[in-house]
Formats: sequence, C-alpha cells, structure tokens
Amino acid sequence: MLFEIFLVVFLGILAGLFTGLMPGIHINFVALLLLTSSAFLLQYFSVVALVCFIISMSISHSFFDFIPSIFLSAPNDETALSILPGHKLLMKGNGYAAVRLALIGCYLGLLLLIILVPISLISLPVIYGPAKKYMFFILILASLFLILSDRKKFLAFFIFGLSGILGLATLSLPMKQPLFPLLTGLFGTSMLFITIQQKVRLPKQKISELGIEKKETTKILGASVIASFFCSFLPGLGASQAAVLGSDMGGKISRRGFLVLLGSISTLVTALNFVAIYAISKPRSGTAIVVSKLLETFSLKYLIMFSLIMIIVGGISFVLALLIAKIFAKNIEKINYSKTSLFILLFLILMSVIFSGWLGLIVLVTATALGILCQIKGIRKMHLMGCIMLPVILYYL
Repeated sequence: MLFEIFLVVFLGILAGLFTGLMPGIHINFVALLLLTSSAFLLQYFSVVALVCFIISMSISHSFFDFIPSIFLSAPNDETALSILPGHKLLMKGNGYAAVRLALIGCYLGLLLLIILVPISLISLPVIYGPAKKYMFFILILASLFLILSDRKKFLAFFIFGLSGILGLATLSLPMKQPLFPLLTGLFGTSMLFITIQQKVRLPKQKISELGIEKKETTKILGASVIASFFCSFLPGLGASQAAVLGSDMGGKISRRGFLVLLGSISTLVTALNFVAIYAISKPRSGTAIVVSKLLETFSLKYLIMFSLIMIIVGGISFVLALLIAKIFAKNIEKINYSKTSLFILLFLILMSVIFSGWLGLIVLVTATALGILCQIKGIRKMHLMGCIMLPVILYYL
C-alpha cells in the first residue's frame, strides 16, 4: 500500500509537470480521462491511490503553471493575472525572480493549509448554509467591489459586462470544453497577439532573487487566508479574483508581493477544493468533482493523509520548478520570442479546434478581440472574469 502511494504521488508530480508546462493541457482534462478509464485502472490500483494521483497532479500543476505563464504568456484561469506583474519583470530581465516569487507564494500557501484546514472544518458548515441563501447578493457585491476598485470604473463595468455576455453565449453553445477557448482567448492569445505585433525582444535574463519586506509578507499571508477561505465556498471566484480581493483587502501590495499573493492563493484554493468535499460535501473544481465521484466516503483520516501529501508534493514541486525556471531563464533569450509566441498562438488555436470544434475557434477569436480591447484601454484583466461571474450570478437569481 505504501509503495503504491509513493508510486502514484511520483506519477502525479510528473503529470502536473506536464500539464503545467504544456499550454492548453488542463488538469481537469487529465482527471476526466482517469475517471472514464477508472474501471480499468482499479484492476491495478486502489481508489485511494487514484485520488492521491489526482491530488498530487493538482498541487504540482499549480507550481509548474507559473513558468509558461510568466516566460511565455500562456496562462490558464488561475495564473492569468500573473502575466501582468510577471511579464513586466520578465522584460527587465527578472523572469526567473518573478517565477521564484510566485513559487515561494505557492509553498507558503500550502504551509498556511495547516492553519486553514481546522478553521475550515469548523466554520465552513456553519457559514455555507446561510450564505447559500444570499449567494446572488454576495456575488454581486464581490463583483461591484472589484469593478469599483478600478480607476476606470465605467470601462471596467463595460468590460465585465461584455465578457459576461460572451461567457453566457459560450456556455449555451453545443460544444465540448467551452471554457478552454473562452479563457485562452481572453488571457492567453490576446497577450500573444500583442507580443507578436510589437515584435517583442527579451533582454538577457538574470539568475537573481528579488525579495519583499517582512511587513508586506505578513500582510500577504493574512490576505491569502481570508481570500482563499471565501473562495472555498463562493462559486465563480477563482484564484485570480481571490488574489485581487486579497490585495485590496490587505492594502497596497507591490508588484513582487502580488506574485507571492497569487502563488499562495493558487495552491490554497486548489487544496481547499478538496477540504470542501469533506466539510460541506461541495466539490469546487473539476478535479475535486472527480475525487468525490471516485471516493464514496471522504473520511477525516483521508483528509489528514491528503493534506500531508499536498505539503510533501509542494516541497518537491518547488525545487523542481525552480530548476526548470532557471533553465528557461538561461535559454529563452537565445530564441526568437516573436516566433515562439506565434508558435504557441497557433498551437492554442489548434487545441481550441480539437477540444471545442469550429465553434470554439469563433469563441477564441471573439475572446481574443475582447482581451486586446481590455489591454489597449488599460483595464485590469481581472474584469474579464465576468465571463464566469455573470453566468454564476444569474444561476443563483
């Protein structure tokens, strides 16, 4: 049994490395494949082993995902906002330092899990019941808070509304994986298109470290705990929105600090998705849904074991991700960045067609145009997450 757990944890880390570094391959897709082939896999592995694989993959993915997000501007929905501060540091030759800050945040988030698990187990069942009745108003207030925090409030509302309408239209279309072309267009291909158009050339990257003040670190950790806790039971709120809420609640946070905050929240939210299965029987992500379907009884013993695995996997992933980021930093200036961006752009277009068909391509083009508009007007890209928030708000109407 112990050898089996070690084996699947190792394989899960490798799977997370692959999904994290390969733009367009999401862990939900791998988890769904595992679920559909579970009848075959259960002949060789226990149910607990399959769950350990999914959890290990999810945690390691959250670490490795920051590397292409910062170096190649190819994010998913959780790391989308890391493009902004991360890309600015990359253009100053500090791409490695940017990734390192995000990774430090990732592991700090897992250490905070030690505090948050008992808090969540006690408070989530108490809070979730009453909150569910007023979810519509809570989500509207959260959205308004994010919009009003922007300097260009009218444009922020306009972008939020447009992306929300696009999200509603996309989710009503008869296609598989509708979120892939939607989020890829809003956050990935829009940035890549501008990079190609501007013929961006990367400066020589330094293998250096950037730090943040201890006072700011304390502020970030507090904001991470609060934002991640609310994200664990509020539908539609992902790591990106939680990071912005956390930064606004915590006061002024530097560009470096925001990367630490986003890293911390990304792993905390991922981990708390699994805690929510035990606390309120409500999975909050694709991988958590697969885990809940595989494991009939999610006991406290399992929760403790899975939490320990997450912390161990996080430590291993932190070291590996730093090594890979160093390789990226040393070699990325040798490549033609515009051509690489074009290759990734074409790859994401192809993946959209494969996953979502020709309708997906239409969604991708529309979402890319909206993402470009947002960037040209200087609006914070988090408002594009209206594509998720507005459908969820209307669901609770």
